[in-house]
Amino acid sequence: MSLTRDAADSADSAATLAGRPSKVFVIDGNTQRLDGGAMFGNAPRAVWARWIAPDERHRIPLACRAMLVREDTGRLILFEAGIGSFFTPDLKDRYGVVEDRHVLLANLAKVGVEPDQIDIVVLSHLHFDHAGGLLTPYAADVPPALVFPNAHYIVSRPAWERANHPHARDRASFIPELNALLGNSSLELVEPPEAGRASPAPTLPATESTAQSATLGPFYRFHFSEGHTPGLLLTEVDLPDGPIVYAGDLIPGLPWVHLPITMGYDRFPERLIDEKEALLSDLVSRGGRLFFTHDPDHAIGRVTFDSHKGRYAATPEAPAP
Repeated sequence: MSLTRDAADSADSAATLAGRPSKVFVIDGNTQRLDGGAMFGNAPRAVWARWIAPDERHRIPLACRAMLVREDTGRLILFEAGIGSFFTPDLKDRYGVVEDRHVLLANLAKVGVEPDQIDIVVLSHLHFDHAGGLLTPYAADVPPALVFPNAHYIVSRPAWERANHPHARDRASFIPELNALLGNSSLELVEPPEAGRASPAPTLPATESTAQSATLGPFYRFHFSEGHTPGLLLTEVDLPDGPIVYAGDLIPGLPWVHLPITMGYDRFPERLIDEKEALLSDLVSRGGRLFFTHDPDHAIGRVTFDSHKGRYAATPEAPAP
């Protein structure tokens, strides 16, 4: 684990408040519509259109959903922030953002949480549909600011480096203004345990590894994935009724639990499939669940395996009361 600037002091303070996760909230953010073919990679339209029906522009509805964890100490941890409403009007239309207002903040308010009460924000990566909600809504000639002013931010070092030095293939997925704001905040960079050992070659088998954060405490651990983007950080939360993993873009929704289904946005689809199988197999053995950020209808699913069909699935569940 590595901390930037004075984040070590903030991490120490946050760690002293650490407790056991006691409640999970599903917090929907702004929704968007994206091309169905891009979201389902090499799956034919005749297949994916049965799972999520496209509109007249061939786009499918997608959630940009966050998970809020309240600990028994009262500490509040937000996992991602969705796409938000930071886009200029032309980009809002290009990327299919539906609502004008900042939906995530409105839904946090519905569960009695104000932005300045969020203690920690954990980011799987920094693509705009996962991190744009960290920014204030678009206003002409007004520079963006962070909407969670007191939060300590956590992201993996590879994801941070990718956001600041993107490849031409995904440069448009990042927000330079956000990088600058996060760089001047309380920011924790998590190192993958096997950094430097794993090859970026998509033909090599995936190596499942985990790490922890002193800031979060013992009830959280990170799984890492490289198939979608470098250093994708998937947080596992240890809850009284079993573990739940914030699946990010490794498994964005129920249809993507099926191993062959990947996105056109994934950098190494074959590697992603191997990583997905390793995680799903592990969760089946422990009765684990997935939290879906993009599924339009379901936020949580318990992972199962049908030995006759040789296929993984997830049974939708509501969050525990």
